[in-house]
Amino acid sequence: MLEYLRFALSAALMACGLFVLMVGVVGVYRFRYVLNRMHAAAMNDTLGILFVLLSLIVAEGATFTSLKLVLVILMLWITSPVSSHLVCRLEITTNEHIEREMEVHK
Repeated sequence: MLEYLRFALSAALMACGLFVLMVGVVGVYRFRYVLNRMHAAAMNDTLGILFVLLSLIVAEGATFTSLKLVLVILMLWITSPVSSHLVCRLEITTNEHIEREMEVHK
């Protein structure tokens, strides 16, 4: 019985993660400007990957592999927002027509 509950929770977390990632893909295609696209991608990547990896942790159980997945989650939660911020700053500094497209503060 416990195995069915663990499977159901894992499937629910995986479905939530895939839904969040799918919404992120729609956001990337929907928005017109690169900064809006980066915002949609960065916000949904972090949450979507969290749900997917939590699903894998629940499916695996309390093992050494689960500890490794927790470390992957922590690393992604640190590096994903930083890399997105750096790519957006690069776009602001290199695109000379950014002020015509949107309001930015340099």
